[in-house]
Amino acid sequence: MAEPILRVSGLVKHYPLTRGILFKKQVGAVKAVDGVDFRLDRGETLGIVGESGCGKSTVAKLLVSLERPTAGTIHYKGEDITSLSGKALKAVRRNIQMVFQDPYTSLNPRMTVGDIVGEPFDIHPEAAPKGDRRGRVRDLLDVVGLNPEYVNRYPHQFSGGQRQRIGIARGLALRPEIIVADEPVSALDVSVQAQVVNLMERLQAEFDLSYVFIAHDLSIVRHISDRVGVMYLGRIVETGTETEIYDHPTHPYTQALLSAVPVPDPQAREHRERIILAGDVPSPTNIPSGCRFRTRCFKARERCAVQVPALAVPAEFRSTSGPAAHESACHFAEDRTNQA
Repeated sequence: MAEPILRVSGLVKHYPLTRGILFKKQVGAVKAVDGVDFRLDRGETLGIVGESGCGKSTVAKLLVSLERPTAGTIHYKGEDITSLSGKALKAVRRNIQMVFQDPYTSLNPRMTVGDIVGEPFDIHPEAAPKGDRRGRVRDLLDVVGLNPEYVNRYPHQFSGGQRQRIGIARGLALRPEIIVADEPVSALDVSVQAQVVNLMERLQAEFDLSYVFIAHDLSIVRHISDRVGVMYLGRIVETGTETEIYDHPTHPYTQALLSAVPVPDPQAREHRERIILAGDVPSPTNIPSGCRFRTRCFKARERCAVQVPALAVPAEFRSTSGPAAHESACHFAEDRTNQA
């Protein structure tokens, strides 16, 4: 089995809660990410889905070292990058770039498009074409479908979709191997979302990119992803290929998410079982014992309150081998007919 380009093991990020002014005392912690494991193979797209507040964006920040993990490891090409600093970290960051969620706040309004896209060359001058940095910036704009003559314009002169293309061009500037896309289309109109997703697919093939694609829109994730990880309250509760997750969900949370996806066919909608979850998502400062989903789960039993379910292959998928094995963190995981 080939070594993955990225492997995440036991990733944890807790933000301390303190009390006091002069003598601050930690009284708790926000468990934003609480033990995440996944792998990303070269050239594939891993989609990560879940409700707002489940820890998706924190995972993205940890992958590009905008945040430091409390515990766990992130291996890039076999090297643990969580302990790197200085020049070593700078070199790794060149190969793992990020596309941010909001194109209206992720671009500096005081900088021209040419300066924004070319800014990575200020940090990594060795990556800039000798004597033709401006030409490289114009090429990048052309690659993402923007007029190269726009280099002297400012962000406010562009639409939301165009701004996100500028963000993608900036992410491509250093020719990275991995792009972490944190909900890159959630702030865009539906028609524009499709254009940006299609652009990202084209760029992936053209530049041999690997994507971690974070979103809450299940239909978009299904369209672009090779494998999918479903997050709930800081952990991945189910993972598998796009077909396994969408056609054969086994975790109750995944089943509930897919049952809420709108279906255009009225006949199919009538025969679909809608799963309504009870209560609200628990606070990440006070996570339930045992299975963290049990307070809302329609399958919960006494065992769920005391025993933490491991991410394991459900019985009906145990014939699957390799990195694409379908895994579910549920004591009572079972296959269901396609909910979507």
